[in-house]
Amino acid sequence: MITDMQVYFCDPHRPWQRGTNENTNGLLRQYFPKGTNLSVHSAEEIAAVAAALNARPRKTLDWKTPAEALDQLLR
Repeated sequence: MITDMQVYFCDPHRPWQRGTNENTNGLLRQYFPKGTNLSVHSAEEIAAVAAALNARPRKTLDWKTPAEALDQLLR
């Protein structure tokens, strides 16, 4: 699928260049602390966390949820 979106590649070991990614990592840490072995969690548990995060509005998306922003992009 062609989206006509620019792609930016960050430099290695430069977390400040990818703020949204780092923020999402922080949100994931609320559910899975750093070093968590994800293999001990069921696919349903991980899917529930993904659904919770995708239903959370984000400032960077004008307070839309990631799911809403993706839906808008695909229309």
